[in-house]
Amino acid sequence: MKNLIILAVLLLSFNISKAQTEKENYKQVSTKFVILFNVNKNDSIVAMFSAEMKAALPIEKFSQVNAGLKMQLGSIKKIKFVRLQGASALYEATFENAVLGMTITLNSSNEIAGLLFKPYTEAKEIIRNTSKMQLPFKGEWSVIWGGDTKELNYHVESIAQKNAFDILIKDDNGATHKGTGETNEDYYAFGKELYAPCDGEVVLVVDGVKDNIPGTLNPIYIPGNTVIIKTDVGEFAFFAHFKQHSIVVKQGQKVKAGSLLGLCGNSGNSSEPHLHFHLQNVEDMTKATGAKCYFEKIKVNGLVKSDYSPVKGEKIENAK
Repeated sequence: MKNLIILAVLLLSFNISKAQTEKENYKQVSTKFVILFNVNKNDSIVAMFSAEMKAALPIEKFSQVNAGLKMQLGSIKKIKFVRLQGASALYEATFENAVLGMTITLNSSNEIAGLLFKPYTEAKEIIRNTSKMQLPFKGEWSVIWGGDTKELNYHVESIAQKNAFDILIKDDNGATHKGTGETNEDYYAFGKELYAPCDGEVVLVVDGVKDNIPGTLNPIYIPGNTVIIKTDVGEFAFFAHFKQHSIVVKQGQKVKAGSLLGLCGNSGNSSEPHLHFHLQNVEDMTKATGAKCYFEKIKVNGLVKSDYSPVKGEKIENAK
């Protein structure tokens, strides 16, 4: 849309919230805003602003911006709650002439501390993969976290990672390492090759994060060294915790299933070398919703299974 006027006052940074039901205070403020917007009560809208918002958008400036927005788009016919994002709520706003995303940020006094209109490009939620997937490693590995309940998979409390897997290698005695386990090299998974599970395009590579000393965590960049692959149907395969400087693919590179990506490491929010893998519906994990991943044909505890999503405690490998 040409010359679309964007009203954007970004006063707060936020992370995605676990709650995905509309809170009553956001419902009341958003409903009141729409009513006032449609009847041109700009002074009443500005009265809902925080002090910072009033300074950034005094009534004269807000009235000009709002008049241009309404001239192009018309009145707001309806709004639909999408999700909470920290102190903000995202709505799908249907105007007479377009559909926009409307984000309202509230402060502790329920004053409008941020207001953003932009083209609505919310990705569709993906329930499960439709792309063919194979396990991204060779040999037999063990699922440490995986499944649909909190007991099986602590990731379920995260919107983006709710169907994630944590996978590593154990020996016949159930140990994940030899010796004392004080160095990464003691762990069977460390340095093992990881492969693309599907065809797609590499859309993100992070390769410079140091590997942790086993037993410690890096809270600064939680995924550590990362690769994200986008499939042709818009599924995003997310790999975390690669070994530092081991990733061999580049952003924008097309890969085939089985292409080498890099080596398993212990970077990011990782206490020992392992693979974190999950699917999501958009590239940005702070905005994503996770999807369940089914693998086309794998061995589970020695038995071949087709179209299967592993769970905690299972030993898995690709079936020929």
